[in-house]
Amino acid sequence: MAANLHPVTLEILRNNLPAIANEMAADLRRTSYNMMIYEVSDFCTALIDKRGRLLSQNVGGVSHFVADLGVIIDDAIRKFGENGFHPEDVIITNHQRVAGQHLNNIVIYVPFIYQGELVGFSMTRAHWIDVGGMSTGFGAGPIIGEPWLEGLQLDQLKIYDRGVLNDALWTVIRDNIRYPESSLGDMRAQIACCRMAVRRLRDLCDKYSLETFTGAVEQIFSETEARCRNAVARIPDGVYEAASSYDDDTVRPDEPVQIHAKVTVSGGDMTIDLSGCSKQREGGINSRTLAAARVAYKALTEPRSPVNEGSFQALTTIIPEGNIMMASYPAPMGAWSLILPTVVDTVFKALAPAMKDTLAAAHHGLLGGSVSFFASNTASGGGFVVQSLEGGGWGGGPGRDGESGTVSICQGDVRNAPIEAIELKAPVVVEERAFRPDSGGPGTHRGGLGLKVRVRNLIEGKWNLARSRRRKCPPWGMWGGGAGETAEYLLRLPTDDGFKPIDQVMRKVPLGSEVTVLTGGGGGWGPPEQRDPALVLEDVRQGVVSAEAAERDYGVVVIRSELDQAATTARRAGRGRN
Repeated sequence: MAANLHPVTLEILRNNLPAIANEMAADLRRTSYNMMIYEVSDFCTALIDKRGRLLSQNVGGVSHFVADLGVIIDDAIRKFGENGFHPEDVIITNHQRVAGQHLNNIVIYVPFIYQGELVGFSMTRAHWIDVGGMSTGFGAGPIIGEPWLEGLQLDQLKIYDRGVLNDALWTVIRDNIRYPESSLGDMRAQIACCRMAVRRLRDLCDKYSLETFTGAVEQIFSETEARCRNAVARIPDGVYEAASSYDDDTVRPDEPVQIHAKVTVSGGDMTIDLSGCSKQREGGINSRTLAAARVAYKALTEPRSPVNEGSFQALTTIIPEGNIMMASYPAPMGAWSLILPTVVDTVFKALAPAMKDTLAAAHHGLLGGSVSFFASNTASGGGFVVQSLEGGGWGGGPGRDGESGTVSICQGDVRNAPIEAIELKAPVVVEERAFRPDSGGPGTHRGGLGLKVRVRNLIEGKWNLARSRRRKCPPWGMWGGGAGETAEYLLRLPTDDGFKPIDQVMRKVPLGSEVTVLTGGGGGWGPPEQRDPALVLEDVRQGVVSAEAAERDYGVVVIRSELDQAATTARRAGRGRN
């Protein structure tokens, strides 16, 4: 423990740091303008020291933001110098050259300067509904071939310089986005929560001294690292490898995106090597992030504890420049996060032989099915954007079925938008939101279900319906379990007889059109024929599994919602002989 640091003081500061980030999140939610923040929670709030080290991040923040805040501070220090910040500065950035993400993810941060010394920064990254170009809603995703088509690129700019608003920059942002009231309102909310955090940090240093504060931070990092090392040390030493794939990058439909994870465990050290993944692609599924490795590592070590820089000090991540996850600007990054959950699953797949009693089968492995409908000009003169992220199924695991209708491992507590809020704020009707039968992979412990969401638009507008690209590598099962179903978008125009698959962004449709979003299920764990027939019967009664799938996949015969025990015994005996 740091010299003269009382254990009680250490615990107070240990708990204060995440509490400040959580208070930032609460303030941001209450004061933001768009549903992606206050309903869906597509944001994070954090405290970073001047060395770019993570002090804390809000509970429930988007977990794949965890790797991409400190690098922004490192870049800012290089640009402005340690003495180039003023307490009243506010910096805005979303540029892909440093922390490559889609441009909708706007970072606002404020310096914390105590008694003339730069200590760190309060920071938030939040999803704006529009930043110009083709960014409306969730953006045009993988079809964008260059960042200039995506929207405004803001590269470490001071929107407030010594407390004075940069009117020219404000005007440029306002005039180049479709919904300035919403986006600029979100920016004000981000600034307010960052300034509040600086006040809280100042109070802590006033009460305990800067020396005590910084000493506690180092102790917290050290203790967190030790706990993570202890968790890794329980995994047998060895080199573990696994592969998966993503169908394509939209630009080259015949070239799968390869994902390969090599995990080396040696004592308490872990190395996650992703250098075997595809090189950066022409489509917009590139990123520039360590997020997949860090999310996997955090889940394996201390999934329930607050995150800080110590959470990753025993992890070595290898991603070479030019890799699809360390793409060089100006590689397109509009769909930066699409493959990250599958990469995380691939890390788990590699470690499965060493952790059979712990790790589950693959989950739906995408960022959910996006509901994104918008119009810039309506009869009333205003515009709107409908947004929601619909979850899918998680994989079955040792001793349990997979969760249903849940967002990916890379999304923290992101959730779908309530139907009431969607219909209140936009001219659409949500006709159906239900579990998708038979979408979970069969297994001794079956995969969780995806969702079926059907939405009808009441005015003319545009849908973003870029389909998922995991058909050729569905969510895999483990230890004899079957794969889960993959995702799909369907569209029915008023003149159509039925729904048809669709893969298009900014698709203009007339009023009365309907879209169905189908999300994927999780993989099954263990042989399906070893699942208790009573559990299969209950699944059929609940509409989770159809009677046909019960017989086909599990060898369980259900007739008029009752178990036919004799037929089931015979069917399973026949499956065993096959």
